[in-house]
Amino acid sequence: PKSEIDHFVETPEAKYCCEACRLVLCQPRQTECGHRFCNSCICDILSRPNPVCPADMEPLFRDKIFKDVCCHREIMSLKVYCRSEANGCQEQMSLQQIPDHLNVCPFFEVPCPLGKCKERMMRKEIPDHLSWKCKHRETTCEFCIFKNVFQKHKDTVCPAFPVMCPNHCSFASLPRSELSGHQHDCPKAQVSCQFHRYGCTFKGLNQDMRQHESTFAAEHLKMMANRNLSLENKVEDVKGELMERYKVLPALSSRLSELENQNEELREKNRQMEQKLATMQVPPFRWWFFLDSVGSSHRTLESVRTRLAALEQGGRGGSGSTTHTLASLETQLNRHDDMLSVHEIRLADMDLRFQVLETASYNGTLIWKIRDYKRRKQDAVAAKTLSLYSQPFYTGYFGYKMCARVYLNGDGMGKGTHLSLFFVVMRGEYDALLPWPFKQKVTLMLMDQGPSRKHLGDAFKPDPNSSSFRRPVAEMNIASGCPLFVSQTVLETGTYIKDDTIFIKVTVDTSDLPDL
Repeated sequence: PKSEIDHFVETPEAKYCCEACRLVLCQPRQTECGHRFCNSCICDILSRPNPVCPADMEPLFRDKIFKDVCCHREIMSLKVYCRSEANGCQEQMSLQQIPDHLNVCPFFEVPCPLGKCKERMMRKEIPDHLSWKCKHRETTCEFCIFKNVFQKHKDTVCPAFPVMCPNHCSFASLPRSELSGHQHDCPKAQVSCQFHRYGCTFKGLNQDMRQHESTFAAEHLKMMANRNLSLENKVEDVKGELMERYKVLPALSSRLSELENQNEELREKNRQMEQKLATMQVPPFRWWFFLDSVGSSHRTLESVRTRLAALEQGGRGGSGSTTHTLASLETQLNRHDDMLSVHEIRLADMDLRFQVLETASYNGTLIWKIRDYKRRKQDAVAAKTLSLYSQPFYTGYFGYKMCARVYLNGDGMGKGTHLSLFFVVMRGEYDALLPWPFKQKVTLMLMDQGPSRKHLGDAFKPDPNSSSFRRPVAEMNIASGCPLFVSQTVLETGTYIKDDTIFIKVTVDTSDLPDL
């Protein structure tokens, strides 16, 4: 640091002062012409075009400027006062002894050693601060059963801590846990009339509410009578509507049995498709057959819904006696609608799983396209979605199953400053036939979308002792990779983002894998 922070016991000689800033030299450098400068000052001069020495205007050359070790040694032996002189320290020492002295100086300002409060204090004040000033210190609560709590426990959460009623009633204090219940009985609490749901707008203190209720009893009864009349009219309207719907029950009842049979067929189709998907390990050219099956199931569901809508439309004109109650039939209709929704969800899930399989790679290379980078980055900063997983990829049709995991706002050491990229070994169908632990070289790469194609990459060989590369017992192992893969500044100022999209490439060396 510059010497202006130090108070010298005696004024330093001119030979110890920088020719540029006129302060005592810091990391002294001597020029060819014999003048001395601080390191930062001479660097600033050399950064200018055609630099010259400000003392004699002689040209300066970087390779003819050297460290002045002798001068530095003499300066470090000069006597100075402690930098905590303003706080009361009267110690004098050489400039070289300042760092060691500040490590023990009782007047030097330091942060709270607990690391939780933001206060700074002189080192000698730490015991006093930890004893009774720090809000994060541990103490014994004399109001409840908890021991060794932080001071803020009393200030905010202790259930037995005495607090004042916010309405300033006659109660001097009461336990914090009873405050909520007290508010209902507090004579000075503001409350609404219990007839407010019927239209009464009176608000007042608890102690005034009893008088209001006795004075306005007739008005309250009139409000209730008006509300009752309104409800009776609504009941009559509902009865009329129910009678109209009651007429179509026979036709709907006969149609329910047909819907149950169709639902049973759909369940069987779903079960068969789930079995195929659970055992599937097929090349991409066979996936279109399964996607056609999914589409066919969707068309069947839509047909059922269309026929049900037509049935309900036509049923409104029917007549006849009924054999079922309205409540029972509507319950069955709702149940069938729920079942259709479940089938649609299952088929949509299968669609998604087929799409993932369709984009899967079987040559050990993943090209991961991440769209909506800006929105996903904001979600990561807001802790809504901290990380994203790629689609699975494989070293072969019967090889290792893997994926990538990215933290757009960083993880661990890179949190808030870097994009963190990791490699994940997943549980596969053929793990029992593969050699473990996983030993293949992994290369992680951020693709440059500009014309220069300056891709950023890193590679590593798996640690055979790491649990990340053993045979998975869960769905996936712990991720392993680079918390400091690329700084967000480099990522967002280069040509790595285009159309709000980034590309990540992961390559696994498959050259030495045995054939199964």
